[in-house]
Amino acid sequence: MSPRQITVLGECVADAFAEPANASNELALRVLPGGGPANTAVALARLDTPARFLARLSGDVFGRLFRAHLEASGVDLSYAVAAAEPSTLAVAELDAAGQAAFSFHAQNTADWQWTPGELARVDLSETACVHTGSLALVREPGGAAVEEFLAAAAPRATISIDPNVRPLLVRPEVYRARLAHWCALADILRLSEDDLELLLPGTPPEQACDIWHAAGVRLVVITLGADGALASLDGERLRVPAVATRVVDTVGAGDSFTAGLLHHLGARGLLGGRLADLGLDEVAEACRFGTRVAALTCSVAGPNPPWRNQLAQLAAAGGA
Repeated sequence: MSPRQITVLGECVADAFAEPANASNELALRVLPGGGPANTAVALARLDTPARFLARLSGDVFGRLFRAHLEASGVDLSYAVAAAEPSTLAVAELDAAGQAAFSFHAQNTADWQWTPGELARVDLSETACVHTGSLALVREPGGAAVEEFLAAAAPRATISIDPNVRPLLVRPEVYRARLAHWCALADILRLSEDDLELLLPGTPPEQACDIWHAAGVRLVVITLGADGALASLDGERLRVPAVATRVVDTVGAGDSFTAGLLHHLGARGLLGGRLADLGLDEVAEACRFGTRVAALTCSVAGPNPPWRNQLAQLAAAGGA
């Protein structure tokens, strides 16, 4: 049987949400384990895809929270690095639509300190797909080591990248300068409409897909919030509507969509190479599944993706 494991590489972030305090001069924070790659690994594991997470986990109070959360969701942490540096903290403010704006506390934190030696010891023989993105690819000193790891993994595994642009931490032009190289490495590029506007301002989604196909990536999926998703496979395109849901917040929705997409492709044996057997019908099914996973994530507070049995309940209720 071909490998089914998906290996995710990237950061864990403590997402702190403001809550009512007991006094006017106090601010209470509710801290949830987050970070785009960590959210994706958790969502994959909860969908029953064997998921391994390559992370640098601090021993501080947030790092212990991350480890407990990941393990409780069934994520394999056998290659996680016990890091001496502190964890990354993000303070979130939600608007009326549940969209989050983050301020980051990320200077010299554990997530960005990858070394080639730490990644060279990772065994990918059982891995069908390597997924990464967000800040791990662009924050130094570890970004170059992550790119080298992807290049070494590409001959044996499908490569999936989510840029997840964070302009408060890294200038968008840094992402733009690296994006063509990532497209040459990747088989799947998943990004949001906000990412698109930061990477290619004013560019229609269809034109952006063609630019990235020309750079080398076969499957591009742009999530469009309430408007669903646009998918482009070698220039053949389709749109998938969003699943209607009561939105509490949108934190982690894109990460959950990515997990749903990869889970669906992996369960059908379509990961593990250059997507040679993938057709537009399978892409449509995978995107529809991803929208259901994202909808359930939006229906609860914070980056809390659904378990597989919750997807079955949604389908039974007519939301599939």
